[in-house]
Amino acid sequence: MAGTGDFWLSVAFSLLRIIGGFLTACIAGVLLAALSARFKYVEQFLAPFMLTVKAVPVASFVILILIWVSSKNLSIIISFLIVLPVIYTNAKNGIASCDRQLLEMAQVFRISPARKIRYIYISQIMPFFRAGCSISLGLCWKSGVAAEVIGIPQNSIGENLYNAKIYLDTPDLFAWTVVIIIISLMFEKLFIFLLDRGIRRLERI
Repeated sequence: MAGTGDFWLSVAFSLLRIIGGFLTACIAGVLLAALSARFKYVEQFLAPFMLTVKAVPVASFVILILIWVSSKNLSIIISFLIVLPVIYTNAKNGIASCDRQLLEMAQVFRISPARKIRYIYISQIMPFFRAGCSISLGLCWKSGVAAEVIGIPQNSIGENLYNAKIYLDTPDLFAWTVVIIIISLMFEKLFIFLLDRGIRRLERI
């Protein structure tokens, strides 16, 4: 399959959308966690939403979202929804675990908010954020491809899996499953490597 253009088109289609949903969820999760830590009413407002997203099955989300969104962008939204609660919860726990004495010292010496974020919050939150990313990377691929299998967007990995099932093409089914595993592992290793490298650079500055 790797010798055909359709294969790489399907891989690129799914890869860009699932990674897009993951990265967007990472940014949104950290920002919402910061707002929740700063404003209690934001945390209370988001709590039912996060609980609902974690409890509702992926298939239910897919069917509901297909009412308003085309299948082409379905995997972006599903990946986003699956990753968001994980990143949000981990980032919020990281902020809550920040050393209060360091924060009090920063307040006494009137350290700017930007420097507090850089030298206190980032170092405290990063282990939690890294763990959340490691957990959610596999989940976003599973949910994103599952959404494609249900929505069947054209030129996607999910469409190829669906066709393999319809035509009882077992070799193709196993081949696409292996492709999903390889892409998921490669992206996870690359993302965690870049994240660790970024943390080390921040620590040296």
